[in-house]
Amino acid sequence: MIQLEQLCLRRGGRILFQNASMQLHPGWKIGLTGVNGAGKSTLFSALLGQMESDHGQLTRPHTWTVAHMAQEIKALNMKAIDFVLSGDEEYWQIQHELAHPDQLDDHQLAERYSRFDEINGYSAPAKASQLMAGLGFQDFQSELDVASFSGGWRMRLNLARTLMSRSDLLLLDEPTNHLDLDAILWLEDWLKAYAGTLVLISHDRDFLDAITDHILHIENQELILYTGNYSSFEKTRAERLAQQQQAFEKQQETRAHLQKFIDRFKAKATKARQAQSRIKQLERMQELAPAHIDTPFTFSFREPSKMSSPLLTLEHADIGYENRIIAKNINLQITPNSRIGLLGMNGAGKSTLIKSLVGDLALHHGLRKASELLNIGYFAQHQMDALDGDASPMLQLARLADKKISEATLRSFLGSFGFSGERMDTRCENFSGGERARLALALIVWQRPNVLILDEPTNHLDLDMRHALTMALQEFEGAVVLVSHERQLIASVCDDLILVHQGQCQNFDGDLQDYAQWLRQARAQQSKKAVDPVDNNTEAANPKKPAASQAKPSSSANTTATNTAKLDKEAQRKAAARRREQSRPIRKEIEKLEAKIEKLHNALADLEIKLADSSIYDAQRKAELLLIMEKQNQLKADLAQAEEQLLEHMMALEELESSFD
Repeated sequence: MIQLEQLCLRRGGRILFQNASMQLHPGWKIGLTGVNGAGKSTLFSALLGQMESDHGQLTRPHTWTVAHMAQEIKALNMKAIDFVLSGDEEYWQIQHELAHPDQLDDHQLAERYSRFDEINGYSAPAKASQLMAGLGFQDFQSELDVASFSGGWRMRLNLARTLMSRSDLLLLDEPTNHLDLDAILWLEDWLKAYAGTLVLISHDRDFLDAITDHILHIENQELILYTGNYSSFEKTRAERLAQQQQAFEKQQETRAHLQKFIDRFKAKATKARQAQSRIKQLERMQELAPAHIDTPFTFSFREPSKMSSPLLTLEHADIGYENRIIAKNINLQITPNSRIGLLGMNGAGKSTLIKSLVGDLALHHGLRKASELLNIGYFAQHQMDALDGDASPMLQLARLADKKISEATLRSFLGSFGFSGERMDTRCENFSGGERARLALALIVWQRPNVLILDEPTNHLDLDMRHALTMALQEFEGAVVLVSHERQLIASVCDDLILVHQGQCQNFDGDLQDYAQWLRQARAQQSKKAVDPVDNNTEAANPKKPAASQAKPSSSANTTATNTAKLDKEAQRKAAARRREQSRPIRKEIEKLEAKIEKLHNALADLEIKLADSSIYDAQRKAELLLIMEKQNQLKADLAQAEEQLLEHMMALEELESSFD
């Protein structure tokens, strides 16, 4: 396990946290959180053994293999598949040695082959290919040089290489940056199955919720360990902050009362001793901090100046690049009330559709109708690149603003996006990715668009800014078209989901959980076709069904088909109602068990906090410690029983639902 004993870390003379004492056990999946600059990356460096502590110590087993995802890789002249395989260092070394058998004697050669078999070396290339496929790479790309990929795709290669390692400790810093939703869902499944200890930095709360079982939070120069996922952490922390705020307010009242007595009587001889006593009492009183959550982001979208309906329409549109059509016959109308989330697998055409809506890509066929009042606010990665690196945020905003607008108003506006006085006048070339993303977003907001078209707007944004963006989009009075891997953002902002898949754009009936399930099924089908390729031409395989090219259905056939479809939908609705009625008892039991499990998790979290207090292990508190540990064992037994019952009920529900098919 990883042991922290009175650990104190500092960076550049500034203390990040101190007196941290805790144990991180094997198999834990830990989310490392805190505001930018709190010390998350510094703790990673300490875990990697790259940094000495200022005080105390951090230890981990010397036998552990540690895998760490670096933030940048060079443009190597090395095949992508080989780059990924090199993540398993022992495999890579043995494979290299076996490629030169003349340099080994018989005993060494036998030793290498034996070890190669032990580490499943023969299946390593297949594992590497699966990792690349899960992260969105096509088969042919495995043979391309690393240097041929863009920066974002190199980051995916770097992630695949990190996952290739047979590690005991896996350190991931923002692994979802540059990933789309389908790659993130695949990565979630992979990390859930990971057997080692995981420490993860991420600003994607859904990602943290799905994977983590502990949260390590850095705040006010303290390192605090919470049991549970991110949502559980937020709840526990909110309760702790509320208690802290009450204690702070009560202490402030006491301090004010003491100070009032001191100020009134310290000059009077008859009261001097009492005054001195209260001065000492005031000095001895431990200073409590007020409970607050530091977030500089409180912006809102300005009301669009003009509006019409519809604002933008695509009619029978074929979209794509040059001679390649990505999707056909798209009919899409955007009104002021439209809240559209675009879904689809990597490469399906989501970004192509967005560029066609914006007007950056000409249609192959069909019409794009834009209202005279249309004012698009378009956010994409190249918007960040288009910022003037030589100009400050203040100067770039002033270029867009009316000359009558005061400088104070502009500075106040930029301040709501987290730019301090000094950063407002700093050249953008010195900005981080997060700062550039915030500035690009601020410039869009200032122009009062009536249609927001956002392609992955949360890349490089931290949790506070993502939350502020979600709140602002919910209150925005215009239309929104959104592509994002941030599920919380899509669920909170979008009313309609459109699936881009196999050259078509269709409404997706369901929520993001349904989409995740659809995505897994689609991947399974792709894998099956890759393993067992067959002729999937259903028109040729089914002689009873005429090919589409043979004849077009008559108008009477269309009418019959429409009536049949209506009857089918009515029957489907009735069947769905029957299914809900039959499955209701099991669903109620599942809800009860889920509530019970949440309650047990919270109780265990409270005990974890008590056990994290080093004073509980003092000899005089032995009885209290034994009582807490006994209660912890009982809660864990109850939790295991409840989880087993939940699994049984979920399997029963799944079996019942499969009988409906």
